[in-house]
This record gives sequence, structure tokens and C-alpha cells, in this order.
Amino acid sequence: MNFVDEVKINVKAGDGGRGGLSFRREKFIPRGGPDGGDGGDGGNVILRVDPGLGTLLDLRYKIHYKAKNGAPGLSRNMHGKNGEDCVISVPPGTLVYDDDSGELLADLTGRDDRIVLLKGGMGGRGNARFATSTNRAPRHFQPGTEGEARRLRLELKLLADVGLVGLPNAGKSTLISAISAARPKIADYPFTTLVPNLGVVGFGGYRSFVVADIPGLIEGASDGQGLGSRFLRHIERTDLFLHLVDLSPLQEADPLESFAILNRELGRHNPELADKPQLIALTKQDLTEVRDRTPEVRAHFEQLGYQVFCISAATGEGLEPLVHALGRKLDEQRRSTPETES
Repeated sequence: MNFVDEVKINVKAGDGGRGGLSFRREKFIPRGGPDGGDGGDGGNVILRVDPGLGTLLDLRYKIHYKAKNGAPGLSRNMHGKNGEDCVISVPPGTLVYDDDSGELLADLTGRDDRIVLLKGGMGGRGNARFATSTNRAPRHFQPGTEGEARRLRLELKLLADVGLVGLPNAGKSTLISAISAARPKIADYPFTTLVPNLGVVGFGGYRSFVVADIPGLIEGASDGQGLGSRFLRHIERTDLFLHLVDLSPLQEADPLESFAILNRELGRHNPELADKPQLIALTKQDLTEVRDRTPEVRAHFEQLGYQVFCISAATGEGLEPLVHALGRKLDEQRRSTPETES
């Protein structure tokens, strides 16, 4: 499984180079005096967002990262070379925590986000800096200071506009494959989807939005049942939910009760999720048994104030109205939400 959404790494900025201890010695220039230069500064540790990355897999197999140390100061008052920075690339949506204290250090969501996480040490002063009228030949110089070091925990929360939620086998993977270019694994047994899938859905000509298929949501998901405890975090950043309800005979549980249970799980994981808008999709409308049950269930959800769509990802029925409704709902939310960042 190549989807990695949490890693721990050790990072250290470079140490500053020591100052130089040197005296000027040239022909015809007696008592040339001290000329030891300052040491170079240590390199910083920088985290930057790479939009081309989708997981933290690249950081799974390398856990130690260190910037270069600064070079020592040289004679003739020459400054030592500064150490090279250590640049670590992460996917959009990465949260950076201090693993020891639990402090949130950065939340990297923008495509061009870049942060200096650890500062390199300062280079020490060379002996030329300590020359005075009473001490013209100082042999004193400073060592460089140490660079900062931390143990980090990186956690990925996928950035998506719409989160697909529903019981296993509700048709989430089939739907995302039907409305986008995503190609998740699809089969007729529970927990076919073992990792979140992202798909870009086009609507209204040139516009698009991102849909996330979140696997493993069952009763008790917020307590660790199924796969939900691991992947619930990935729907925290979504703007709205599309709740897929399966009315087929394969689902033993009552669909209305299952809908209420999953919403309770979302609220238990994060109370803010309970306030996100939801649209309802009654799936597998190509089956006769489903069509027979649809009017009653649809009326129930509409009485509760939900917008309901009847779809079949297998035949394409109802997908276009659903996609346009999702796009319009996202547009409404973005217009009503003031932007805090440029």
C-alpha cells in the first residue's frame, strides 16, 4: 500500500563554522596582525510544498535529515562558506508537529507554501574581530553555535472539496471512477478501498473540483473500528459531504439508521464535521429492488431538508445533475465565505 499519511523524521540544521585563527604574513609587512575570518552560518531546514506529491511515501524510508555545517573562517579575513539548506518536499495539506511536545509548527496547504522550520547556527567570529589597541595579536576566536534540532511528526490531511461518505459497498469507488479519471480498485466485498482516492471532476466547461473517496466508515469508526479511525482526518478539510446511501438487498442494515450512525461517527471524530452541508445520493438505481424502495426513502430525506439525487454509477443515470449540483453548492459556499488569505 503506497499511501502514507503519517511519518516521523529527525531533522537538524547545520552548525555554524568556527572563526579563523590566522595572522597576516607577507614579505615587507612585519607584524601584519590578525586576519582570521568569521565562520560560515549553518544551513537551515526548509519545508516546501510540492503539488506533484500526493503522500508522504518519500519520507517513509529516510528518517534523518541534516543541513550542511558552515565552513571555518579563513585567513586574509575571508568568511567561511555558509552551509547548504536542507529542503524537504511535502504534499499539500501537510501538518508539521513537534513530536516531543505535540506543538503544531506549520500547516502547509498552499501550492507555494515554504517555511524555514529550523535555523542554522551562526558562524563564530575570527581572531581579527578581537584586535584592540592593547591586544594587537589576539589568539582568541569563537566556535560556531549549534543548529536547531527536532523530531517531527508529519501528518497529511488530503485537500478536497467534496468528501464521499457511506458504508462499505455503497458505491463510492464506482462513483469516483465514473465522474473523474480516478481508477480505484472496485469489487463486491467490503473494504475494497484501503486508501483514500482523489479525483478531479470537471463541470460547467472549464471549472472543476476535487472529490475524495474516504474508505472504511462503519459504526465505531471514530473509536478505531474498520479503517475509519485512520482516514477520518482526510475529510476534515472538505467543504461538503456527498453521502451515498445504498438501498440494495446486499445491505443488511436499515439505510436510514445507517445514515444516522455515520453522521454520529463524523460528529464524534470532530464536532465541526456535523455542521458541514450534505447532499444525499441514492445509489444503484439500475437495480429494480432499489427503484422500488427509492420513493419512500427519498421522501424521508427531503422531509429532513436534504437535497436528494438518484444515481447509477454503472449506467451513468443522474450523474450529470449531481455533478452540477455539487459544483453550484461549492460556488455558493465560496461566495459566502470571506477569504482570509490572498
